[in-house]
Amino acid sequence: MDHKEEHLKSSDFITDIVIGMSDGLTVPFALAAGLSGAVDSNTIIITAGIAEIVAGSIAMGLGGFLAGKTEQEHYQSELEKEYAEVEAIPEKEKQEVKDVFAEYGLNDETQTLIADEMAKDKDKWVDFMMKYELGLEKPHPKRARNSAANIGISYIIGGLIPLSAYFFTSTPTEGLLFSAILTLLSLFIFGYFKSKVTGQAPIKGALKVTFIGFVAAIAAFAVAKFFDSMF
Repeated sequence: MDHKEEHLKSSDFITDIVIGMSDGLTVPFALAAGLSGAVDSNTIIITAGIAEIVAGSIAMGLGGFLAGKTEQEHYQSELEKEYAEVEAIPEKEKQEVKDVFAEYGLNDETQTLIADEMAKDKDKWVDFMMKYELGLEKPHPKRARNSAANIGISYIIGGLIPLSAYFFTSTPTEGLLFSAILTLLSLFIFGYFKSKVTGQAPIKGALKVTFIGFVAAIAAFAVAKFFDSMF
């Protein structure tokens, strides 16, 4: 009987989408909910919401870009150090290779054989050390740019969902009602699939994501109502 193994290999793309969509759904929703408790015009909420989505997508995208650049720079810095170390202290680096295989229970003779063979190819040697000593994978050369685009676009898509309700309703209260329905439903679906691809319990994950969005909106609405009553 054939046995097919199924494992999730987390991708940078999935990570970016999760970051962008989760914030995109939650932050504009909380902003719109807060404004709904303080103003009586959908136009104001739409204008503020669009401004927030534009600013938020740029900020989130820039954050993704800088994180990607930092990851690339860190990898390159460590790569240069490893090349310098295999040149300057090869025996110490060989011992580090042996230490890795010692953790898997290989005997001294096998460890030495592997380390000596690996040392014959400097590039593969360094690549091994990067992965198994430092735990670093070479980032995609376009990682920073792709991350910025993925996060920024996901934020825009997520943000337009709660805001869209105010386009076809006449009052903030009515808009908030439809916005809450749309957003909480979207958060539940998003949380379900996010949990599914990350190997967590889908329903539990969906409820957790939905609850966070709900609490954020209630808090924003309550704060807006409080300050509106004060002035």
